[in-house]
Amino acid sequence: MANFSPERGKIEPVAAILVIVPAYNEEATVARVVEEVKTFFPEAEVLVVDDGSEDATAEEALRAGAKVLRLPFNVGVGGAVQAGYLYAQRCGYRIAVQMDGDGQHNAADLPALLAPLLAGEADMVVGSRFLNPHSYRSTPARRLGIVLLRNLISWLSRQRFTDPTSGFRAVGPELIRFFARHYPYEYPEAESLLLAKRQGFRLREVPVTMRPRQGGVSSLSGWRSFYFMAKVLLAVGITALRRRERVEADGK
Repeated sequence: MANFSPERGKIEPVAAILVIVPAYNEEATVARVVEEVKTFFPEAEVLVVDDGSEDATAEEALRAGAKVLRLPFNVGVGGAVQAGYLYAQRCGYRIAVQMDGDGQHNAADLPALLAPLLAGEADMVVGSRFLNPHSYRSTPARRLGIVLLRNLISWLSRQRFTDPTSGFRAVGPELIRFFARHYPYEYPEAESLLLAKRQGFRLREVPVTMRPRQGGVSSLSGWRSFYFMAKVLLAVGITALRRRERVEADGK
């Protein structure tokens, strides 16, 4: 629940941490994701951003106790996540966490993901499935694409990254404000790392475990995943050429 304060003109959250779950046709898994977060990290609130789903994603999320933001049509994961950041900014949350709605991310890893933020050691923390080399397996094509992408981003950012496509991450208040205004739409995971690094934010990876999808079918199977990575590489290259945007301290 959240309380509206007429005097301050915004919603007052009862928790400082918001978990943003973008979801499109994830009725089979989204309730389990919400319930798992509430089990392992009850201090957090969960916002499911229903990205124009054609199934009962929103109803299942509400049944599990999440807040639900329903978009009128499908805008893609980047737009859905940015809507979540905008909600977090307007409601005054201090930390925002991103988690997928398909059950791949393990809520038991939330304390480890949040620890560098809470200690003031980072502005953005990314959960990497590759820091522990035995925790995740993928197809050869996808592994090749990830290797190429992480080498490019590491070179452009002058910081080593092992899992630039991870959608399991947490950010502090300044990046909440920045991402509410500037968040990539097409290939957000990799591009947002580079954008944050170029703005001078402190980024860090921590090891996490990731599971196979708990329901549904991935659209990035076989060599489609390599084709997807090739497009991400191009998008990251274009991002690297963009002029650096100034982040205003007050986020206005």
